[in-house]
Amino acid sequence: MQMTDLIHHGVQLVEIGPRNAEQRLDNFLLSQLKGVPKSRVYKLLRSGQVRVNKGRKKADYRIQLGDIVRIPPVRMTETDDSKAPQHLVDRVSQSVIFEDAQLLVLNKPAGIAVHSGSNLRFGVIEMLRQARPHDEMLELVHRLDRETSGCLIIAKSRDTLNQLHQLFREENSGMNKIYRAIVQNRWQGSEKIIDQPLLKNTLRGGERIVEVNPEGKAARSLFMPLEYRDTLSLLEIKLFTGRTHQIRVHAQFCGHPIAGDKKYGNNAFNDPLRKRGFKRMFLHAHKLSFSLGAQSYNICAPLDDSWQDLINSG
Repeated sequence: MQMTDLIHHGVQLVEIGPRNAEQRLDNFLLSQLKGVPKSRVYKLLRSGQVRVNKGRKKADYRIQLGDIVRIPPVRMTETDDSKAPQHLVDRVSQSVIFEDAQLLVLNKPAGIAVHSGSNLRFGVIEMLRQARPHDEMLELVHRLDRETSGCLIIAKSRDTLNQLHQLFREENSGMNKIYRAIVQNRWQGSEKIIDQPLLKNTLRGGERIVEVNPEGKAARSLFMPLEYRDTLSLLEIKLFTGRTHQIRVHAQFCGHPIAGDKKYGNNAFNDPLRKRGFKRMFLHAHKLSFSLGAQSYNICAPLDDSWQDLINSG
């Protein structure tokens, strides 16, 4: 390991090495305190129990090479229930479709969040770490909505993580993102580019929602029809930008909401589908292609049988 751990009366004093330099303090703590609820880690930060070079730092502080991070002892109680159920851990572990020394890619199952949250003890990344306790580093490169399935990249080193973050941030970086979706209504005509800005809003109840709004951030998607039926269509979508809920909102905007989308979809269309057993949202991160140095990657996450079953029923 590229850092030195000094244990003193239950307190860890961690000297930051090259592998962890420039990482956010909160993410570093979460990687060190595996199994500790996220809410407790942030409480340690707010209360000043975590120190960097003997001083307080905010959660978004970027730790530097040579920093000394004080991590207080954290007592886990029997009621913490910090481990994910084994059947879910196995499901996530078995969904790995590609791996090399730099990264791994999962075909993320629909219905599982990518990480823990305020009302969620564990997500894909926590379950993967639980399944692979000897891996020095496993970090999410990007996110998928909980109900979206498909390609999810996990970095195995800080350098790989930083390179991939840059590829995802820059629009002309060579990171190609292709999705599949089943949408309501028969698609008319050929491919369409939806070039509509998106704005995040928070509703009175605290729910986050995104809408097409001229004051929002630029967002561009290419919708390409693959199959038609009377009441639904199978589309391939290429993203040129990566805004929150981009495909879901653009699909709704052009009159073809995604099948099973509880937030932006049509209940009159979705409810009969659920009664027939189609309970998921039919959005899938199908392909990713990119390059890291001289290494090129072309990853494809296959669709499960429910997709063809729904298309045939349409």
